[in-house]
Amino acid sequence: MTRHLRSPESRYLQGFSLIELMISLTLGLIIIGAALSAYVGAAGAARMSEAQGRMYEDAQAALTILTQQLRMAGNNPDQTDRLDTSVKDPIYTKPTASGLTYSGDISPEFVDSSITPAFELSDYSIRGCDGAFSNITAATSIDGLGCVVTVAGIAKPDSIALSYKADEFNTVPTTASTPLPTDCLGYALNQIKAVIPGIPNGHGSGVFEADPENVFYFVADNRFYIDTSSATATPPSVPSLYCQGNGINSTAQPLVKNIEDMQITYGVEIPDNQTRTVAGYLRADELLAHPDPDVLAAFTPQERWRKVVTVRICLLVRSENAVVSDPASARYFNCAGTLETAPPDDLRLRRTYSTTVMLRNWLEIAVPTSL
Repeated sequence: MTRHLRSPESRYLQGFSLIELMISLTLGLIIIGAALSAYVGAAGAARMSEAQGRMYEDAQAALTILTQQLRMAGNNPDQTDRLDTSVKDPIYTKPTASGLTYSGDISPEFVDSSITPAFELSDYSIRGCDGAFSNITAATSIDGLGCVVTVAGIAKPDSIALSYKADEFNTVPTTASTPLPTDCLGYALNQIKAVIPGIPNGHGSGVFEADPENVFYFVADNRFYIDTSSATATPPSVPSLYCQGNGINSTAQPLVKNIEDMQITYGVEIPDNQTRTVAGYLRADELLAHPDPDVLAAFTPQERWRKVVTVRICLLVRSENAVVSDPASARYFNCAGTLETAPPDDLRLRRTYSTTVMLRNWLEIAVPTSL
């Protein structure tokens, strides 16, 4: 019998068996799948983290704007070397109890006499609606604002308006050679002139003139609400925090995007005419309602708004893009603290952010007219 001898190198030339090849491919696929899974998970976590960061920044920007504006509401500081009855610039009507009354000959008007209607003293430094204002662009003053009638059980974003004496220090002034105060959108404000009695003859003299003198000042009237950009905007139909100011040629514009809802409640002081302790929080419609018993029954609507000492704001912010994987993960708690189990099907993340602001400038105690 003839024996066939194989060279020692032949065993190194043999390939993998089919089983070995299948095992290798399987192990390779497992490793690739694990790597892809880790990558997808890391990418999803990164998108979620980025979305949460941007939502927080949007909320902080919106709340900072609203907080700063609310703290300014009613700002009208005492002016030096004035008679007690005209120590403040004529911006707001004064309750009898304050002792700050304006003489009958004080009639503020815009320096530009072509502006109509003429400037009038306001009964409000702050005013809100449980829903939208019905005439937010048409109303020439806070006093003329009206509210859209809301349907019971259907919550709509709230709106708020406020005013204050503006100057180049509490607003962002224009860059003109003579800087002018601006509204919430950076538009220059119209100057107001009033005739004030009791101006000293000379600086620091303390000797008051018998004849009235002209004083000049500015008033900011800013109105905040939630609206959606037009379908032709880029990107289209984005809910945002808007502001309508009263500057020259000012038109409503969005301040912060992706703000879907704004719910506001008002901290009302104890109606004892002595303290400014918050008795409780009411919505705008509740503040003006007449429940039984009505502890504010003796107060007019203007006086009721003067009982507001704090404002609590809640904003619902959404992510700019879809970041969650399924509708269950998109559920969120709304401003009422209720879990929204049927969120919109856009797979966006939603969160609420809130703050409480004390009104620092409206310090006159409101006394009911009937007393």
